[in-house]
Amino acid sequence: MKYFRATRRLPLILSADGTGVLKWWVDAAFAVHPNMRGHSGGGLSMGRGFPVTGSNKQKLNTRSSTEAEVVGADDFMPSICWTRYFVQAQGYKVNDNVLFQDNKSAMLLAKNGKASSSKRTKHINIRYFFITDRIAKGEVKVEWCPTAEMIGDYMTKPLQGALFRKFRDIIMGVVAAVTPSRKSK
Repeated sequence: MKYFRATRRLPLILSADGTGVLKWWVDAAFAVHPNMRGHSGGGLSMGRGFPVTGSNKQKLNTRSSTEAEVVGADDFMPSICWTRYFVQAQGYKVNDNVLFQDNKSAMLLAKNGKASSSKRTKHINIRYFFITDRIAKGEVKVEWCPTAEMIGDYMTKPLQGALFRKFRDIIMGVVAAVTPSRKSK
């Protein structure tokens, strides 16, 4: 109750920055539930605040954090595609639709599909490569996001302290979401 009393006047600020870029932060936590299933979480920002967020238990057991990230990205693909189509149907131009991920192996699988599979990932069902088709069509692109800047963690892990407050303020729009630094890809 102390937290609720202290933050009851915290505003929700939603605004678009006018760039026409839809930015999605999607993350997954591997084997965090009692039945060893993963958890997917993420959200969309178009400038300030997150009008779309989601957090859900994955529907299958995965064998690695990379596979959990691929499943997590797939969990969000309907929202990622629908949002792009909806914004365009409203008459706005979508210049880019970016999915930020913090697992480089999952990014390679998403971009290259089965071509990037190794003996550790060849068992992944083809349905989780829907994202590969969308990337090839130019409807979405995947970019690396350092783990320290992965806002999707807010929806997948029990954060505490400064990191919890930082991500909460970004999601609520108190602070604008910043494109992750591009130190390495």
